[in-house]
Amino acid sequence: MINLLKIRSATCYRRNLALRSLPARGGFMFANFWLIVMVIYQLKPVSRSLFISDMGAHQLPWVWIGSAAAMGLFLPFYNRLIRRASGRQVALGSCLLICAMLVGFRWAMAGADPAVSVAFYIFVDLISVVIVEQFWSLCNAIYDTDEGMCWYGIIGTGGLMGGMTGGAGAAALIHYTSLKTLDLLLVAAGLVLLLFALTWLMSRFGIYCSVDRAYRRTPIPRAAWRVLLGNHYLMLVAGILMLSQLAAPIVEYQFLNTVARRFEGVEARTAFLSMFFGMLGLVSILINLALTPIIHRRLGVITGLFFQPLALAVCSFFFFLHPTVIMAAATKITDRGLANSINRVSRELLYVPINPVLVYPLKSLIDMFGFRLFKVFGALVILVVTRWLPVQLSLDRLSIFIMAVCVVWTLLVMDLREHYRRLIRRVKAARTTDN
Repeated sequence: MINLLKIRSATCYRRNLALRSLPARGGFMFANFWLIVMVIYQLKPVSRSLFISDMGAHQLPWVWIGSAAAMGLFLPFYNRLIRRASGRQVALGSCLLICAMLVGFRWAMAGADPAVSVAFYIFVDLISVVIVEQFWSLCNAIYDTDEGMCWYGIIGTGGLMGGMTGGAGAAALIHYTSLKTLDLLLVAAGLVLLLFALTWLMSRFGIYCSVDRAYRRTPIPRAAWRVLLGNHYLMLVAGILMLSQLAAPIVEYQFLNTVARRFEGVEARTAFLSMFFGMLGLVSILINLALTPIIHRRLGVITGLFFQPLALAVCSFFFFLHPTVIMAAATKITDRGLANSINRVSRELLYVPINPVLVYPLKSLIDMFGFRLFKVFGALVILVVTRWLPVQLSLDRLSIFIMAVCVVWTLLVMDLREHYRRLIRRVKAARTTDN
């Protein structure tokens, strides 16, 4: 399981300057992640705003269940695909498919059918997970742990810049041009074409040379779940992600229901959500640049995993006391701001010591299917406590459940600390012996 492959082989290094140079490689990955997240944050405000208008914010748990079902149907096809093609080829093909789907959705939405809004919400949820995980899987295959600790914060900031510019750009297009909410789909399609061109250029410059070589040498296991269940370290990594996703839908439910009560018009709501996502990106950038490098250098990777559950518990407590729009936004920013910055970088570094050929199927199982599965659990919690129990809980009382999840989440991180240290010692010992 440990990453002992000579991924960046001597041949790749000799032939490709972009792979040898850390700044060049980091610059390409920064720009690539910027475009990926910019696309997502062009589409998220549109999907949320249209869904709330057509179905109502109270129906969100059902669409999250639909997203998980769609991911469950998609995952077997995706796993077969990554066994037959390299990560680079899958990423390029995904760009073309997403672009075509966006054009198709723009045409279909002209009919104002609520079912199309539901399908589009699920589509945006699906691609938001898939293209981000594809990117990080490629990152984990071309960086080692030491390089990752130096560069993942910078690369992650590219994605945060994409979130800020994507959200703010969508808001500006709505406010200052004649474009409407649905027109943002065509803007996003154009950005996806730019992403395709950049990914192809990175391939030509040899960024993914070593990844393709690794895929030709090593077969990908068919039963990734057996690898997962047989390894305590990976189970802890999965557990931490699952708990974060158990809390996330409840935070989003509180936030979007509060926004729905405050903003009634679709254009006003789209503009507010776009500006909010832009602000969320800015907060995440500040965390990533000011906090993440210091924490990782001085306190280590695992310490970075403590920030999100602890801060989320505090903000949820204050929302419980004062369930206002400001506190709902603050809780959402705390949850996603930390999840997209220090928590994301820290979690990706947990995968770096793992054999890169195993990373793709494991991340598809953990970060794609598990991600959506536990969002379903969060949705079911919302339905049970707000509709199905004889005594129904209000929005603010849902914070009690979030705080309980954060306690268990923190305990798992504490358990993971020693397992990670052992794994790093084994990797370093193996490298010393190999050299």
